[in-house]
Amino acid sequence: MLAVDTDVIVRLLAADHPEQSPRARGFIEANPVWIATTVLLEAEWVLRAVYRFAPTAVGAALRALAGLPTVTLEHPGRVATALGWLDAGLDFADALHLAAAGGQAGFVTFDARLIAAAPADGPPVRAP
Repeated sequence: MLAVDTDVIVRLLAADHPEQSPRARGFIEANPVWIATTVLLEAEWVLRAVYRFAPTAVGAALRALAGLPTVTLEHPGRVATALGWLDAGLDFADALHLAAAGGQAGFVTFDARLIAAAPADGPPVRAP
């Protein structure tokens, strides 16, 4: 199994390059690939910040990617949880951080928006 970089994921999901996008799709559809959580985090940022995908479109794109039969995610449960929280309005990076911290006693941050928006089914979030 080969690990893929963010640029391959973005080319697949954005379908914006006449040569690289079909190559990315063909490669991923024909080969078992492994995707690190950090690659998904970076891909979300690129799709949102550079390509101006709405959060709902980002979530749909990442779910479609994760659902491909050749794709294995590093932490599929965490990603699924984070995508659910993204749908509920949480920033994807914050959602991934909270999903990763799920087994801890809580999550400490200075981010007042994250404290206010913390999901009830996640770890308790508070200021230091």
